[in-house]
Amino acid sequence: MMASEFVALSLTPVLIAAFAGMACALPGNFLVLRKQALIGDAISHVMLPGIVVAYLISGRVTTWPMMFGAAGAAIVSVFLIEIIRRLGRIEFGAAMGVVFTAMFAAGVLLLEQSETSEVHLDVEHALFGNLEMLIWLQSDGWGSLLDLNALAQMPPQFFRMLTVFLLICLFTYIFWRPLVLISFDEAYARTIGTQAPLIGLLLVIFAAITAVAAFDAVGSIIVIAMILCPPASARLLTNNVRTQVFLSLGLALSATLAGYILASYAPLWLGFSDTVSAAGMISTLSGVFLAFSAVYGRHRKRIV
Repeated sequence: MMASEFVALSLTPVLIAAFAGMACALPGNFLVLRKQALIGDAISHVMLPGIVVAYLISGRVTTWPMMFGAAGAAIVSVFLIEIIRRLGRIEFGAAMGVVFTAMFAAGVLLLEQSETSEVHLDVEHALFGNLEMLIWLQSDGWGSLLDLNALAQMPPQFFRMLTVFLLICLFTYIFWRPLVLISFDEAYARTIGTQAPLIGLLLVIFAAITAVAAFDAVGSIIVIAMILCPPASARLLTNNVRTQVFLSLGLALSATLAGYILASYAPLWLGFSDTVSAAGMISTLSGVFLAFSAVYGRHRKRIV
């Protein structure tokens, strides 16, 4: 494939998936340490009622209304989980299970009882995203990266995921110490004056923002995989939290690059006429990395 063809057809999908994967892995490190890794799965379920409500209000199946609806539902779910956990004094996983199943069921009921049941809300798109379609036709090779007019024509998902990734990096940098403290010993963090509940809530909110920003481009499958697999793999390979975070970013980036190549190019190189889902392959490869770490990682005994 010529360089101009690669830039036009593959560069933006790879970059979007890479930013999405790393943006998910960053908060995922602390969610894994706090045993809240399945929050990504919960958020992917609670988006449905937000999407339906957004359609009922706007009357259109378009990106921004759906994004705002999904974001609103995700943030509401975060607050509901915290309220149920604190008032009911139950474990976080139980509160999360109650909220995301109830909200998902509410979304299904809204679909069935309103005119949205006649609108095609693409479940496959929500699961596997739209990576292969996020091409940059206005590019003319690598030189387009220095052309402001050409850059303005890049898929909006690129700028969205880049912005979210930078925000997650900034949040992690600013709150690094309290994030580490509440991840290992929340009781001690409270005694020294750390606003542990607030920091924990902000962590989940940023994870929700990442999931909402990513679902339109890469789908919920990559969100769930990247929040869990790279951080868990890194945790099995090192005891140092800082090393774990950087290693998880490297694993997310590696899974993205290798997964996209295996999905989009390897079948053609082998003589097949069709490619496979890039999002599915990236998620599968991140799971392979986790399995390898669980078997060969120096701290693999943690899995017991």
